[in-house]
Amino acid sequence: MQAELIVDARNAVGESPVWVPEENALYWVDIPAGGLQRWSADSGHVNAWKAPQMLACIARHRDRGWVAGMESGFFHLQPHNDGSLDSELLAHVDHARVDMRLNDGRCDRQGRFWAGSMVLNMGANAADGTLYRYSAGQRGPLEAQLGGFIVPNGLGFSPDGRTMYLSDSHPLVQQIWAFDYDIDSGTPSNRRLFVDMNQFPGRPDGAAVDAEGGYWICANDAGLIHRFTPDGRLDRSLAVPVKKPTMCAFGGSRLDTLFVTSIRPGDDDDPRSLAGGVFALNPGVKGLPEPLFNDLL
Repeated sequence: MQAELIVDARNAVGESPVWVPEENALYWVDIPAGGLQRWSADSGHVNAWKAPQMLACIARHRDRGWVAGMESGFFHLQPHNDGSLDSELLAHVDHARVDMRLNDGRCDRQGRFWAGSMVLNMGANAADGTLYRYSAGQRGPLEAQLGGFIVPNGLGFSPDGRTMYLSDSHPLVQQIWAFDYDIDSGTPSNRRLFVDMNQFPGRPDGAAVDAEGGYWICANDAGLIHRFTPDGRLDRSLAVPVKKPTMCAFGGSRLDTLFVTSIRPGDDDDPRSLAGGVFALNPGVKGLPEPLFNDLL
């Protein structure tokens, strides 16, 4: 289960890995750089595109390109082979403050795109973060679905789609919650504590759910990825050779590889450091295909 460095990306904040089986490739973002990146498992080649704003999270569109959460709202992105990237605003978000952006996000099992917002300066300890849901045809401003977060993170959905997971990774919170999720309306309810991460190493960052319903959460500041069973018990912890893993995703030809992105802090000038890299490891279970954004909902 030793983690393998697949891309020495040196991302400031690598996030939102998504496996694309038709391309045998992994896509992910570097948030502050507005970077969309792609690694080919066949050739090892890396492609990169530049978005016009900070780029926080992505989900594949059912027909073309990507839906993305950025600074001011939800966008459609279309990367091209020449390195150019088309960007179109789909729906804007009225943030509570000017110094905010979208953060962690993904599609539910039905193809609705969810993303949370946060204040750029985590040190402000501002609980102005909000969770938004975007469906095709909405123009904004989008209605807040849940609020009161400092750094909403760890969004995930159970294999049947009827449980939604969400965390707040801020040091003052470090909680993961579970919600009942209405798959017809896309509405979460019955919020309850799933895991108190203050009892485990690391802060809860990005997440993935495997085919057995296990919830994998990157433990930022601890260099670990924890797997919790559906009833909230710690099942295993896998190590990565960096302190700040950010998000994980299942991929590979059999969806039995766990890909992990990471942060490279601004003061890390050690040439031997792997921080900001993308890693692959064998988690011992298989994952699920990442849902596509469904513009027919």
